[in-house]
Amino acid sequence: MLRWFKKDPLLIIPFRTYGTSNHIYLKGRAIEDEGIDLNKKNWLNVLVNSWKRFETDEIRKTNLIFKLPGQLRLESKTDAEGYYLIDNATQSLSSYTDAEGWLSYNVSYADSKLRKIQCNNRFTGEMLVPDNSADFGIISDIDDTILHTGVTSKLKWRVIANTLFKTPHKRKALEGTAEFYRALHLGPKANNKNPVFYVSNSPWNLYRYLAFFLKTNHFPKGPILLRDFRMFFDRTPRTERAHKYHEIDNILLHYPHLNFILIGDCGEKDPDIYLDIVKAYPGRVAAIYLRSVNHKRKMKRIASKFQNYSDVPFLIVEKSRDAMIHAKQHGFLA
Repeated sequence: MLRWFKKDPLLIIPFRTYGTSNHIYLKGRAIEDEGIDLNKKNWLNVLVNSWKRFETDEIRKTNLIFKLPGQLRLESKTDAEGYYLIDNATQSLSSYTDAEGWLSYNVSYADSKLRKIQCNNRFTGEMLVPDNSADFGIISDIDDTILHTGVTSKLKWRVIANTLFKTPHKRKALEGTAEFYRALHLGPKANNKNPVFYVSNSPWNLYRYLAFFLKTNHFPKGPILLRDFRMFFDRTPRTERAHKYHEIDNILLHYPHLNFILIGDCGEKDPDIYLDIVKAYPGRVAAIYLRSVNHKRKMKRIASKFQNYSDVPFLIVEKSRDAMIHAKQHGFLA
């Protein structure tokens, strides 16, 4: 019985982020470790894990210590929801990245009282520093772009069913998407390391779930940019479009020397956001790919919006093979 009252160990989840050789952008969350095991596949574990993802116990207003290569040491404090954020200029770090441009750092709890209940107080995070030789960058949505979610279903019941009642093992990538992304990552000479950014309206609670899915399905490793969890009773104005636009805008501002391929789907706001980005950044969007969805009204709207569109190369994708052919024709693939 006593073990029921034992405090959970603490956890820090560093999210994969991005930066430059002279600017770091580190983000993550400090929470109690509920023991979520994504490798367990029976239905009871699926339900328990789904509950634990959203019933989080945040470690609020606590100090954290960050150790980066080059003996760089920083400190930060979590906010009221347990998140940390460091967005600072720094010394050159490019010599410390690996072959793909990833910079590793360690983060730990500073409070001695918290350290006492830890069997491990060292958590590793990663930040991407794209190579200057990259041909272009890729910014991709996740839901119904590479992962069938069901955002166009009535009341979004399929989103709920797929998210809560399926393990990441059973979630299948849309046909050919991983191959397409790996080819874009390698570029027109098939030997580059073009950065891939995953931007989604999914909440941060699903970060480990989505990271596991991307790795299991062999997508290129990239920063995963999600949003805060929105409760059903939250009546504040929705910011889904603002979230995606803000993240894409920030990426383009970080890398003014790079053009970007934008990949999304026809089900939600991706087409509108991408067209706004084209207007805001003339000459910076190399192409737009939009995955078709099984929804006549939405597809009709997109067909009308892009009728005779010629500002940037554009394709509504029925099959990934079509996207591969189109990308080769425009010099994005070998």
